[in-house]
Amino acid sequence: MQRYFNEQPFTNEQATLTGDSAKHIAKVMRMNVGDEVIVVSEGVAHICTITNIEQDVTVAQTGRTVASPEMPVRVTIACGLPKGDKLELITQKGTELGMFSLQPFKAERSIVKWDDKKGEKKTERLQKIALEAAEQSHRTHVPVIENPISFKQLVATISHYDAVFIADEEDAKQSERTKFADKLRALAGEATSILCIFGPEGGIARSESEALLAAGAQTMSLGPRILRAETAPLYALAAISYEFE
Repeated sequence: MQRYFNEQPFTNEQATLTGDSAKHIAKVMRMNVGDEVIVVSEGVAHICTITNIEQDVTVAQTGRTVASPEMPVRVTIACGLPKGDKLELITQKGTELGMFSLQPFKAERSIVKWDDKKGEKKTERLQKIALEAAEQSHRTHVPVIENPISFKQLVATISHYDAVFIADEEDAKQSERTKFADKLRALAGEATSILCIFGPEGGIARSESEALLAAGAQTMSLGPRILRAETAPLYALAAISYEFE
């Protein structure tokens, strides 16, 4: 059953889908009055019946809902700005793996320089990718894609989370490492929000790592192999999903 997100709450158990959602229902799926779709509003997935298809699509609740597939812990991924389309990959696959939000930041080793004039359109594109991935993976929450912030601003947000982890490639080189799984198990029943921080292609700089650790973050071991900037966040999300779900 097709799933669509609606920002507006239901009124008298009815809602109107507009824009891309309405176009997809009418033109792509070629649905008709009486067909059922899932409409997510305010974090609840309602099974609805189509009552009208014109320029917009009107749906009515059937009284049935679908259980939420969301992780019991909210995971924010903070990525040092990577090259190319890697943010798009992280956005799409991170959404499928349960990411709650994405916070890019301007790292010391980021080669990419964020253009504030074009940045708004880039963020809008990433948000659209997150929406489409959330529909495909049957989420009830669309991850929020934030505008990039400075490293200093990132450090200031650490106190907002129950736990903060840094993916530091230097940790992978150690002969003895504390397993990420062990650290996650220690959070069971205590943490509702986690921030995972990843560097760009060059990794987290020593000065950045020291500042984050001093602010209360801790390292996470993602194994003995060095992972790419776009692979490490997905590895961490999969590990968190395994432990908490």
